[in-house]
Amino acid sequence: MTQVEESTGTPPARQRSPLGGWLGVVALALGTFTVVTSEMLPVGLLTPMGESLRISEGVAGLTLTITGLVAAVSSPVLVSMLGRTDRRMALCVLVAVLVVGNLGAAWAPNFGIMVVARILVGIGMGGVWAIAAGLAVRLVPAKSVGPATSLVFSGIAVASVLGVPAGTYLGAAAGWRSAFLAAAGLGLVVLLAAAVLLPRLPAERAIPLGGVMGLFGNAQVRTGLIVVGFVVTGHFAAYTYIRPVLEDVSGVGAGMIGTLLLVYGVAGVAGNFVAGAGAARSPRRTLLVISAVMAATVIALPWLGGSVALAAVLMAVWGLSYGGVSVSTQTWILLASPDAREAASSLFVGVFNGAIALGALIGGLAADGVGITAVMWVGGALAVGALVTTAVGRSPAPAVGA
Repeated sequence: MTQVEESTGTPPARQRSPLGGWLGVVALALGTFTVVTSEMLPVGLLTPMGESLRISEGVAGLTLTITGLVAAVSSPVLVSMLGRTDRRMALCVLVAVLVVGNLGAAWAPNFGIMVVARILVGIGMGGVWAIAAGLAVRLVPAKSVGPATSLVFSGIAVASVLGVPAGTYLGAAAGWRSAFLAAAGLGLVVLLAAAVLLPRLPAERAIPLGGVMGLFGNAQVRTGLIVVGFVVTGHFAAYTYIRPVLEDVSGVGAGMIGTLLLVYGVAGVAGNFVAGAGAARSPRRTLLVISAVMAATVIALPWLGGSVALAAVLMAVWGLSYGGVSVSTQTWILLASPDAREAASSLFVGVFNGAIALGALIGGLAADGVGITAVMWVGGALAVGALVTTAVGRSPAPAVGA
């Protein structure tokens, strides 16, 4: 019996063939891709959504804020409410909620209906992400847990590469509502994949809400969550409004916006795997590099992004740095709480999505109150906050053998 099995109970999924386990990991990666794509779609559609719903770009950005806030609140609550419910069944139900939310967003005739739809997306997303984050360890042999976890989180980076740019292109070609319809269809594919490819995954233990909140008492977990709060809030204060920023600074049109987001996303996938390897050796050092590069890039964009070529370079560097945030911070949290993976993951997802909501809100206030390029200065300042916290806070030791 391995050390992980001794501390968490022997997960039955470990008895599957290696191929079956990796197919399950692929299903989880497809799930994280779908939920993050669903959450992020408004990033590339703010302008047409605002025009159609007759709201400002700042108000349209609230569609991201609402989803992130709901995911932040629902993630730890759902993990507690699920108790010992089989995790495969829970994933299927939560993906179904996500599908309904995307269908509602595609149909929404006004901002009120859009809010309801985005609430459903937030519930589905928060639950799926929290559960999926800790399941890779139950699907593959212990020696493959690191690569499997990186693959699950690659869904987040690939969502930037394929999901958001594809939604932007589709919105330009067939209208923004078609992008949400496509996300609903993708959710149905994930539902089928989860039902077929995942084994039964009984909960390792029931997790009371008080036990989840109690992890805030762990100094290493607390530091990691503060870093998440700073870096993710800063990123989304800027990234939520990247389309109008690029339109204003670089003078690019709708088609080129999708291309620049694709450049960002391709770099983000590379950043995910590079940072995953680095975080296993030293999560602190990896996040110091990520925070510093992100701060410099975001602050530089309004000044150096006047040409499309320079904007593309800066978007690539930004993507490379931020692409490593999810896997690096998740690695930090799991190393800090090896005996409470799912509870820690639910807190991580809660703080992460709360930071998304706060970032979109702060960015909207800056955009409407000061000017659209102000969102980049706010994002850079918060990334500096992440850099300082990472440098002075308590960090976990690397995994044995990393």
